[in-house]
Amino acid sequence: MELEKFSYDNSIVRKFIIATVVFGVVGMLVGLLAALQLVWPSLGFATDFLTFGRIRPLHTNAVIFAFVGNGIFAGVYYSLQRLLKARMWSDMLSNVNFWGWQIIILSAVLTLPFGYTTGKEYAELEWPIDIAITLLWVVFGLNMIMTMVKRRERHIYVAIWFYLATFVTVAILHIFNSFELPVSFLKSYSWYAGVQDALVQWWYGHNAVAFFLTTPYLGLMYYFVPKAANRPVYSYRLSIIHFWALIFIYIWAGPHHLLYTALPDWAQSLGVVFSIMLIAPSWGGMLNGLLTLRGAWDRVRDSAVLKFMVVAITCYGMTTFEGPMMSLKSVNAISHFTDWTIAHVHIGGLGWNGFLTFGMLYFLVPKMWGSKLHSPTLANFHFWIGTLGIIFYAIPMYWAGFAQSQMWTDFTDDGFLANPIFLDTVTKLAPMYAMRAFGGAIYIIGVLVMVYNLIMTAKAGSFQKEEPAEAAALTPVYTPHKGEHWHRALERKPLILTVLALVAVSIGGLFEIIPTMLVKSNIPTISSVRPYTPLELEGRDLYIKEGCYNCHSQMIRPFRSETERYGEYSKAGEFVYDHPFQWGSKRTGPDLAREGGSKLRKPNSWHYNHMLDPTILSPGSIMPPYPWLIDNELDMSLTAKKINAMRTLGVPYPVGYENRAVADLQAQADAIASDLAGSGIEVASDREIIALIAYLQRLGRDIENEVETK
Repeated sequence: MELEKFSYDNSIVRKFIIATVVFGVVGMLVGLLAALQLVWPSLGFATDFLTFGRIRPLHTNAVIFAFVGNGIFAGVYYSLQRLLKARMWSDMLSNVNFWGWQIIILSAVLTLPFGYTTGKEYAELEWPIDIAITLLWVVFGLNMIMTMVKRRERHIYVAIWFYLATFVTVAILHIFNSFELPVSFLKSYSWYAGVQDALVQWWYGHNAVAFFLTTPYLGLMYYFVPKAANRPVYSYRLSIIHFWALIFIYIWAGPHHLLYTALPDWAQSLGVVFSIMLIAPSWGGMLNGLLTLRGAWDRVRDSAVLKFMVVAITCYGMTTFEGPMMSLKSVNAISHFTDWTIAHVHIGGLGWNGFLTFGMLYFLVPKMWGSKLHSPTLANFHFWIGTLGIIFYAIPMYWAGFAQSQMWTDFTDDGFLANPIFLDTVTKLAPMYAMRAFGGAIYIIGVLVMVYNLIMTAKAGSFQKEEPAEAAALTPVYTPHKGEHWHRALERKPLILTVLALVAVSIGGLFEIIPTMLVKSNIPTISSVRPYTPLELEGRDLYIKEGCYNCHSQMIRPFRSETERYGEYSKAGEFVYDHPFQWGSKRTGPDLAREGGSKLRKPNSWHYNHMLDPTILSPGSIMPPYPWLIDNELDMSLTAKKINAMRTLGVPYPVGYENRAVADLQAQADAIASDLAGSGIEVASDREIIALIAYLQRLGRDIENEVETK
């Protein structure tokens, strides 16, 4: 049979490798700055674009989409060509994918620190950028699928199954969670409200972890671990079970982020059940990866590449056991809103994603530049200091999480909260936060050592832009072998495989989301809940702009410790006008759901002084000051458009109300400014601080006159 000659495109892989390394360093340094701000808040330098609330989403987006995203593309573009024995279908689409993705990352850098955000975790980018992401994802998927069509390898290898599942599922998640109603070029409101928004967001948020941080990396594991170890995958049958069970079950588990919230109990229970079921396929994949190295442990001892990959797979196993355990209601009652969750996700981020990426880079660069690794000693140093970094990061965060939960729920013998002042539960954590920052710092030192090692490795070789290859073309007719596994038939038909993966991942979302959207009894209304006034709406937008949801929740769970501290537990009907919802996922500060209610209400002057300098009223506070809110004039140019947008979304503002909204806003602002003047504080009524105070004073007031209607 005549062999066809062709070449693999290594240049696109090189571009993504460089971007992975650069954005890895940048994203991690931003994370280190955020960690240090929880020890020394002054490191925000009293500037609005460097506060914790602004840079925390920049850090998560940079690490997830810039570092891991570019790492995914580097690994996929390298492995896909070799697994299919075909060059990528279109070099142009490959480069559009690369440059478009970098422009998206740059747009995040130019928007998130300046407060242009949707306020939804891991989906903070505004609507024009969401559209660009969708288009770029289609470019990536089209190029991948068309490469399969022209392949020279009959069967589709397991790594590619995971790439396909990643493509179809991320597309679904991103599109449905990003339904927004634009108000202006960089301002929009989520199409969903309250409970529905929370469910869709965490359906997306959990499965962004599943199908962006997990399934593509499992594909990379199935390619690079056997390659680096020079051994076949341990079990073909286990690969099949791992793939189909994982993609079907994972999509159901999102509600476990919303246990003990206002989400309907049936949805919470589904999330718990499927989360526990996830242990089986997840650990099946982990064992398949580790057992691939059976008989090759001497190579692990001598190879930094395999060391990184072994620890990465082990961290994957740890997080995929811990995650289901944290979804048990008894455990979630302890872990939710605490730093335990931070430890959990960073075992996955630093260990699974970080270490597998490092192992892949140490494997690829010597191969593509035709040289030996510059220094195996430095690579081993990177491995050990990186491992220590993970340990020094995670253990203090576990400790902090347990301490937080214990202090929040402790009662005295007389039945009173042992720590009624929330700040006391924050100041006790300072040593743990410092240790976490130390762990992050030494992890980054390891990354910088890797950067030097890879640069020197590349300098010692010569990059091969076009790698020659040859393979036989596919025969037009294929006769299955006797006794061939039934799954082989699917592996010969990538389009059918893609459609079946789409069906598998769609079922769970449909079963959970459609009833919540269409069955009105799932969200009982409360007659006393009213739409926000124009000033309160503007204040809410400022709250979101400043990223306050990164440290404060607005969801009181039905525990005595929480109702004693904050007041009545939260109900679904309270949030029907919230676009987007603001339940939060971490309490670095106290819950604010009842901040304006009679139990917690503070005078306007308290909020003014607290935003000016939190340490005046709360010595030891790690909240940064917000002096610019007092200096900045409130932008009312979009107020009427915002009222119109909210009406379109179902908020019952009267027709024509937008014409008098600004007048109502000014009247309420004048009243707050007058009250502040009575306390000796002179501030113009058109400042941003006035709107924020109005919003904070509104929180929880409607529910005090609660009347539920079905």
